[in-house]
Parts: sequence; structure tokens; C-alpha cells
Amino acid sequence: MGATTGRTVAELVAARWGDHRPGLWFEGGVLTQHEVAAGAAVRAALLADLLPPGAEPHIGVLLDNTPEYPMWLSAAALAGAAVAGINPTRRGPELARDILHTECRVLVTERARLHLLDGLELPGVRLLLTGSEEYDALLAPYAGARPDPSRAAPHDRLLLYFTSGSTGAPKAALCSQGRLAAAGRSLAGQFSLGPDDVHYICMPLFHGNAVIADWAPALVTGAAVALRRRFSASRFLPDVRRYGATYFTYVGRAIQYVLATTPHPEDRDNPLRLGFGTEAGAVDAAAFERRFGVRLVEGYGSSEGGAAVQWSPGTPVGAVGRAAPGLVVLDPETGRECPPARFDAAGRLLNGDEAIGELVNQGPSSFEGYWRNPAAEAERRKWGGWYWTGDLFCRDPDGYLHFAGRTDDRLRVDGENLAAAMIENILARYEGAAAVCVYAVPDPVTGDQVMATIAGTFDPLSFAEFLLAQPDLGTKMAPRFVRVTDRMPVTATNKIHRAALRGEGFRCADPVWWRPPGKGTYRRLTGEDLEHAEGPLAPTRGPSPVRRQGLEPRTR
Repeated sequence: MGATTGRTVAELVAARWGDHRPGLWFEGGVLTQHEVAAGAAVRAALLADLLPPGAEPHIGVLLDNTPEYPMWLSAAALAGAAVAGINPTRRGPELARDILHTECRVLVTERARLHLLDGLELPGVRLLLTGSEEYDALLAPYAGARPDPSRAAPHDRLLLYFTSGSTGAPKAALCSQGRLAAAGRSLAGQFSLGPDDVHYICMPLFHGNAVIADWAPALVTGAAVALRRRFSASRFLPDVRRYGATYFTYVGRAIQYVLATTPHPEDRDNPLRLGFGTEAGAVDAAAFERRFGVRLVEGYGSSEGGAAVQWSPGTPVGAVGRAAPGLVVLDPETGRECPPARFDAAGRLLNGDEAIGELVNQGPSSFEGYWRNPAAEAERRKWGGWYWTGDLFCRDPDGYLHFAGRTDDRLRVDGENLAAAMIENILARYEGAAAVCVYAVPDPVTGDQVMATIAGTFDPLSFAEFLLAQPDLGTKMAPRFVRVTDRMPVTATNKIHRAALRGEGFRCADPVWWRPPGKGTYRRLTGEDLEHAEGPLAPTRGPSPVRRQGLEPRTR
């Protein structure tokens, strides 16, 4: 039994009834496709009786990646309900706000997460504790249920998943059954995924990446899923071999964590053929392919579904993919299209100030809005009714799009617009850097100054030499401040917590190196520097300071 063309997720779930091939692997156990569909039908029947009449059919799921999670996703689809993925790193009032804001009438959780709810006031919320005797007793009367997709329609809400809350409370983006099914079909077709693949899901299922890019295409094709309760770099390769995984998705620093494990001569002996995700970067993607023999495809898709860029053969290094009809790069201040990016022979962007803008979808969009947040929806549709992604790109003369970071990541140094992501890609080449994050610190003279946090080892002289040796590093891109840390702060989805780093600036607990005004090399930032500096350590203007020192590039 293979792929199905169901227009709803409910139809995709029902299509697995009677399919007795392996469907879900977890910690040594396995459920057949039929058993997963049967479990979903039982929970859907229970859910129909639990949801109060007239209430929003929303359930919160506060679970690790256990078999209960995909079964409740499937159950919600069959019942015409929606799942709000609850982030377990949220605490106290913030956690309660997420549950209450999405109007969850039922909250499914487990003993390992139960302590997070201590002391929270959750009026009108029914708690289901998986693995408990009461839970089993609730399910028992529905044991004979069969999956019935007739209650679901393509426009029915299925997901309410929270996007970044770095500038306020997280927004709950909406995703319908039809959109999720279509996304699964699109990715399955793009990557030639089929029923014989095994999808390794190690990213958290409360996040859109794991559900949309990993679980949905598996449901479309009838492929088996292997769940990892929580991401583990040390268990990544053993899991892949154990389950015969062929495809996985990633976000944030997951790839860097895997690369940081001890290399082994047999690393390339694995069944994987493809990884799909974001934020690995060209340097780490190349290292991953050399070590494991597995190609990583960096994709782009806004969390809300308003725009997507597909990789295709021939996409140049550093680009995400070719702009589809309707995708344009606009100046967010004027609304005019940015001119094409110009690169020199070394790959240095020559006109970033004018070429970098916000990616906007002027064509049809699958953006379905945010739950109870009209102000956020209006921001996405701020001009012309188009979908504004909030992401920075530039577009080369051949139509390929190059990611340049979030709009919040834009730096303006001496009147020139710089993109954090492009500087990060250059600094990632530094041999001591396991991870890099670039962001702006305010400066009264130049507007912004570039600060970088490096996780790994740092030598001030070798770093200055390294900067000099990078032909695509503009004179205003060199970091004024370098914070050195043992481990990057990360979000629940392993993305670098850029907002936290930006908020601390150079007044932080980690050692910080800086280039003082008029100097060309880096030295430790001291309390005396902070005490006597005017403003936030106003920098000097002019050519790259490492060149003024007469340093020569080091041969590597």
C-alpha cells in the first residue's frame, strides 16, 4: 500500500487501516500502520465525547515525541479538531497563557511533564495523563472504533503551532488539514519519498518542522516513522542504523551537535540518503556530507505557509533556490523591488545595501492567519495585501534567492545595510568556531556595530588573520566585539537564542574580545574599558583595522 491522494489528513489516516506493514518505531517497539490508525480512531471517538458542545475543538498536547503524539494528531484530524503544540520549555504564566490563549478544552500530557502544570490555573481544561489507569479506562469503551474521515474537510483547522515569541507573546499560526496534506504531497514529490522510506523524527513535534516536513510526507506515502523522544546527537547515528532511517529533518543547531560527536571510520555506513531543514549553513552541510555521505538540502518556508522556496538541481552554493513566480525582494521602507545582487569572483556581495530586502509573496499564499491575533495578521499583510515574510533575502541576476536573515537581524553600520546571516556564513569558516551568531549592538556614531558570539576556541591574532584572508568579508563586516562561549544558548527547537545574546550585548558573563578605537587587533574587554568608554564603545571609521596592522593571510 503506497501513497494516497487524500485531500484531508483524516483521509490519509483512514487509508492506513488494514495496512499491516511497520508504521511507527519507538524505543525498540513497533506499531503497524493499522495499529496507529486504530489508535487514532479510538482517541477520535473519545475526543468527540470530551469536547464541550459549542466550544472550539482544540486540544493541547504537552508530550515528548512518543507514539501518543502522532496518534493524537491523527485523532484530531478524524474528529475535525485541532492540536495546539505546547512548548515544554515555557514555564508558569507563559505556559498557562499558551494553553488558555488557544482555548484548549483538553490537555494531553505525561508524567514527565506533569510538574510543569503545578500551581497553574487552567479553568475549563480537562487533563488527560497518558499511561495512567484512568487514561486507559477512558479509551477502553472505544476499542472497536474505526477511522471515519467523513467529519473532516480540507479547510478545517488542524494545527495551532507557536512561532517565535522573541518580540512578545508567541503567535499561534493556523494550519488546515488541506494545507498539511498538500505540504506532505509536495515534499514527497520533491524528494522522491515513498512507502519504503523510514522517516526519522528527532525534532520536537510541537514545532511545525517535524509535523509538516517529516510526519506529513510519511503519512502521504505510507512510510514508517521512527520517533526519538528528544533529540540526542550521540544517539542520532545509532538510531538511524537501528531503524533503517532514510530521511530526516532538522532545524537550528542539530547538525552542528551531530558533527561535534567523535568521528568514526564507519560513519558513512548508514542508510540515510537525505536530510532536509534550515540553518545548517554551507560549511556544516559540506562537513556532514563528507563525514556521513548524506546530502543536506537547505530549504526555506515561512512557518505560517505564506512563502516557500524550493531547492532544485543547479542551485548555486549559498543560494536557497530559484524564486517562484510572485516571490520578490522588496525594500521594506519604500515597497520598491530591490535591484539584483552583484557578487564578485570571490562570492562577495558588492551591493548589499541596495540588494537586500524583505521577501514578499505577491502571488497566491497559503497563509491561514494567527489564532485571535489580528494585529499580527495585519503586519503580515502590511502593504498591498501581499504576504511579507519578515525574512531578508537578495536575488541574483539568474533569479536565485540568497537568505540574509530575519528583518530583526539587519545591521546598519556607517549607513550600510548588512545581513547577519551572510556574515555568519563567513565567520563559520574560522577553524575554532563550532557555532557562530552575529547581531547588532547600538553605537551612537555608526548606528550599529557588529558583534559575534563564537562557541568554541578563540585566538585573537589568528582570528584577525582569518578575517584578513576572507575575500568576501566587507570592511564593515568584521566584528567589533567577539563573545566567546562554551555553548550557545538555544531555544526549544535548538535554534540559537539570538534575542538573548542581543539583549546581553557585550555586558555579559562570558569573556568578550574587542577592537578598541584606533587599534587593529583584538584584546579582552575589561571593566575599565566599560567604565571609561563614551557610549557603547564607539568605534573608529575607515578601512579594515586588520589591514592597517599589516597582517598577511595565513595559509591553511
